[in-house]
Amino acid sequence: MRPLEETEKERARLRQVGRAPTVGWWVRDRVEMVLLASDGWSAPCIARHPAVSAATVRRVVRAFRSHRLEALERKLPGPAANERNQRRVQQALAKLLEQPRAWNSRQLSQVLEAHGIQLGPRQVRRYLNAMGARWRRTQLSLRHMQRTEEVERAKRRLLTLKKRPELRG
Repeated sequence: MRPLEETEKERARLRQVGRAPTVGWWVRDRVEMVLLASDGWSAPCIARHPAVSAATVRRVVRAFRSHRLEALERKLPGPAANERNQRRVQQALAKLLEQPRAWNSRQLSQVLEAHGIQLGPRQVRRYLNAMGARWRRTQLSLRHMQRTEEVERAKRRLLTLKKRPELRG
């Protein structure tokens, strides 16, 4: 591994980034790896210092050579998010949620499938959470099946059967 040729200004900038209170520990470790590499340390020697593998040191230094400070941050694994597809799914969900009915994630998943969107119930819940949609369990109630006049009659009957406190006089 050939040493990095860094100017003193670049090294000062790296030290400043490494000491910033808002950066993660991984950035500090990577800054340290890059600085040691620019001092001429070998990858196995650098690897012993923050307790990582020599391959990791080589990967970080190689990435720093090509991408500079951007290489110090962690990258999420996998492909980049397909924002157009996410908007399509969110619009379809928003349209479904406007309907005056209660949905569960499995039902939403099935309806979305009819629109050509393949999502499982768990992924539907993630989209709902990202959209800020809130849900709760439905309340089990038979109130909608009650006959109000019979309920009122039963309440009056119960009041007549209730024990009354004795009057003290």
